[in-house]
Amino acid sequence: MSTRGADFLHKWILNKVPDTVGAGVISVAELTQELFADAKALGIKTTEIEEHVGSAYEAILNAVVRRNDYLAN
Repeated sequence: MSTRGADFLHKWILNKVPDTVGAGVISVAELTQELFADAKALGIKTTEIEEHVGSAYEAILNAVVRRNDYLAN
């Protein structure tokens, strides 16, 4: 993943995934679509994000489920 893609994903998750939500409360698919739309608006391609993580959907799901672990990194 490019540094730009990695930085964008990390900052996006920190800003978009609320502290108090669980996977059952929000739609990870909707968050993934929002991530890609926000990235596109900044000229960041999906591949820049997914080259490293493999799946943005899984990265967001993991952030929702394990938010405290994600924030520690």
